[in-house]
Amino acid sequence: MPSTTKSKHKKSSPAPKQTAFSSLNGVLKPDDYLKLYRFMLLMREFEETILKLYQQGKIVGGAYSGRGNEATAVGSTFALEKTDYLFPLHRDIGAHFVKGQTVRNMMLQHLGRAGSLTKGRDGTGHYADPKLRIYGNISHLGAMVPVACGVALASKLRKEKNVVMTYIGDGGASVGEVHEGLMMASTMRLPFVLIIENNQYAYSTPISKQFIVEKLSDRAIGYGIPGITVDGTDVLEVYRVCREAVERARKGEGPTIIESVTMRMAGHAAHDNAWYVPKLLLEQWKKKDPIGQFEKLLMDEGILTTQKKESMLAEMRSVLEAEAQYALEQPYPPGEQASEGVYAE
Repeated sequence: MPSTTKSKHKKSSPAPKQTAFSSLNGVLKPDDYLKLYRFMLLMREFEETILKLYQQGKIVGGAYSGRGNEATAVGSTFALEKTDYLFPLHRDIGAHFVKGQTVRNMMLQHLGRAGSLTKGRDGTGHYADPKLRIYGNISHLGAMVPVACGVALASKLRKEKNVVMTYIGDGGASVGEVHEGLMMASTMRLPFVLIIENNQYAYSTPISKQFIVEKLSDRAIGYGIPGITVDGTDVLEVYRVCREAVERARKGEGPTIIESVTMRMAGHAAHDNAWYVPKLLLEQWKKKDPIGQFEKLLMDEGILTTQKKESMLAEMRSVLEAEAQYALEQPYPPGEQASEGVYAE
């Protein structure tokens, strides 16, 4: 006769969902999480300062915003070592700070002063700082990919075990030089990581009018290399994926394409009010603000407090104000030096 006694065994609960935070425990320390947060916050505050200076007529030329791109810029570069090479784009200001660039140098650069890294010849992130192994972009963005691949080849020939990381936008990813660079990197198994910043618009052209593939990372199959698409608003997920790609490259296993899906929360530059972007789209992405998401996570985990955040923000704004004032007081380069370093003597 079958027993009517109810089983005392409880139904097992499903295993807790693995998150980027839980998967990185043991890899990152609480101080590392705070560093990530601070770099993202610094990127946004620095750009807000630059935009204000632009509106006051104190910056000549263009001023670009990486709002919405903080997790991509910071999370990716945080995966690099000091000896690795970085080729950031104009929406990757946070990457410069992670790599060790100072607020003063960045402020002098954007204000075009004689003491800047380009000696006043440029007013954006188009600069190089070999000491930090930062090599800034040029306006022909796609053309920087073969250059970065060349550096990766040189590093490999020198047996340095260093990695080269660069970026391209969703629009620039369709430029011919990008394809040529990836062909070179894949066939030569270069230590190279390309991050495609899919921020939904190439200037005013939406991604729906740029390509028909579901994911830009799908293009990797044509080069025989890994292609990964990641949530570009999640700094920990960006870091985790980039860390794996960097380690793979360092081992000599070749390049990786990482598509970071995010949203450009402003126009192409300060002069562009982004009238062509549907307001509903911006509202949807605003809910996924990279800094807001990460801040909530850190507070939930007890790593960040409101007091610590306010203290960090106050100190940061004080430094930015002081460095902006310092840069404004510095001279522009004399006109007679305009041709120096341009033509061979």
